[in-house]
Amino acid sequence: MIRVCALDDVARGEALRIDLQPAVAVFHTDDGEVFAIDDTCSHQDASLADGWLEGCEVECPLHASRFDLRTGRVDAPPAKRPVRTHEVTVVDGEVFLTLSTEAPNLPPHVAQERA
Repeated sequence: MIRVCALDDVARGEALRIDLQPAVAVFHTDDGEVFAIDDTCSHQDASLADGWLEGCEVECPLHASRFDLRTGRVDAPPAKRPVRTHEVTVVDGEVFLTLSTEAPNLPPHVAQERA
């Protein structure tokens, strides 16, 4: 488990990009829930932290694919593959992540660049 930010660093309805490898986006929903997913859209190289948050879904700012923050599942094309989710724990106003051990679903050209 790693500390990534203070909860106050992520306003409700907003996201924060965490520079890990690969990057992770931490979302704080309007309802006060906190989720973490890989920050890169599985369709093309776009930051999901820059997307639009509605409920428990984020819409990619590039081509409008939507991802469920709870499962990583794709809810709208053109993306076809999910993004990884990471376990979030909030303790005393600090956000901690337990990173997924699954392989990330990065877009093909991004995966090749990072290999």
